[in-house]
Amino acid sequence: MKPVILAGGTGSRLWPKSRAALPKQFLSLTSDKTMIQDTVQRLDGIESLPPSIICNEEHRFLVAEQMRQINVDNSDILLEPVGRNTAPAIALAAFQAMEDGGDPVLLVLAADHLIQDSETFQLKIKEAQALAEQGKLVTFGIVPTQPHTGYGYIKAGNKLNIGFDVSEFVEKPDMPTATKYVNSGEYFWNSGMFMFKASAFLKALEAHAPEIYTTCKKAIEKTEKDLDFVRINEEIFASCPSDSIDYAVMEKTSEAAIVTLDAGWSDVGSWSSLWETGDKDENGNVTTGDTLLEGTKNSYVNAEHSLVAVIGLEDVVVVETKDAVMVANKKNAEHIKTVVNRLKAEKRPEFEFHREVFRPWGSYDSIDNGGRFKVKRITVKPGEKLSVQMHHHRAEHWVVVSGTANVTIGDETQMLTENESVYIPIGAVHALENPGKIPLELIEVQSGAYLGEDDIVRFSDRYGRSDK
Repeated sequence: MKPVILAGGTGSRLWPKSRAALPKQFLSLTSDKTMIQDTVQRLDGIESLPPSIICNEEHRFLVAEQMRQINVDNSDILLEPVGRNTAPAIALAAFQAMEDGGDPVLLVLAADHLIQDSETFQLKIKEAQALAEQGKLVTFGIVPTQPHTGYGYIKAGNKLNIGFDVSEFVEKPDMPTATKYVNSGEYFWNSGMFMFKASAFLKALEAHAPEIYTTCKKAIEKTEKDLDFVRINEEIFASCPSDSIDYAVMEKTSEAAIVTLDAGWSDVGSWSSLWETGDKDENGNVTTGDTLLEGTKNSYVNAEHSLVAVIGLEDVVVVETKDAVMVANKKNAEHIKTVVNRLKAEKRPEFEFHREVFRPWGSYDSIDNGGRFKVKRITVKPGEKLSVQMHHHRAEHWVVVSGTANVTIGDETQMLTENESVYIPIGAVHALENPGKIPLELIEVQSGAYLGEDDIVRFSDRYGRSDK
């Protein structure tokens, strides 16, 4: 068995925590691990091959670092040059899984789901694997806890030795219809998790979505290996139709089967779903971080950076980050996407980035800024190096707070330690490296007429980001 983790989502309904550059699958929302780490570790104890992870190009270093943190170093990380929905993504993983002549059973999981009962989940995986070995295309149907209009439904058909045949897939219903489905006992939430042999999926894809099959087959033949990553040919893959596995294959195949799952599942699709699955106090509140609630009921409050006090409110969501605060009525939490779309249209940085931005070499936190200056706290991991670069519009002053820095300006290299500083003039080619065994922390003061992140020319870069 080979797990395939789909990690390309944006999670916009969980703004301001989840943003384009750091979406929800890379955040710690339901445990002390990130959601993608929980997804992988949930399989501990099941005999399987290393996971194949499919993500966007811009998230590649996040995936690699978060897998390194949980000692998953042999994972295949497939980089989608453009998003084309789940059917093409899974096709890429299936073709790659068969490259060495094997034909493993693929367990397809989203990177951003919550499953509270891992033991039951693992038992259901074994049931599904037995069906998949017989050539079935298995989907996991969640036993509904209540009528819900936010999920698609699957109707179970004829009983099999394990599970059921799929009778039909149903789009998200209105509340009366959802209530009827739940009361019947025949309908289950569509989880978006699947299990099948790689060859069985590709055979069905070729029959029902031949253009996706052909395009992905060509794209996987033109891959390039780059560090931990497998780069898919952009020109070929961009021509692939965009379609979900449900529409492209599962609704059309006669081999679809369903295994039911009752294991505390949630797709964590909104702040209200985190309230539903969270541990509540005596007033029905779920809180994270430094919070103080007075006369408040049935609310979700998440504080990241500051004390958040909520007084005399009911059924609200309050989320605070270093650079944004979001307050919503819980029943309107789904409408956050409208705010995110406005941020994107207005080109506000809060759409894409947090104040603290992660890079393959470490991170930086923009702690202050004005008309002609910006102050950052920069952390460089041991042994890492920023690109050799220059800026047209800004000068920089670096002050080392802790650790050791190798600083190159032009043809000269110098070593700086705690409380030492250096000045980089406008236009000077420079580089920063941490040669030590502990993180390097420094304060960077930028000054100039333009301080945008796009004022950077990279001459060489160990992470493949060079402009020259």
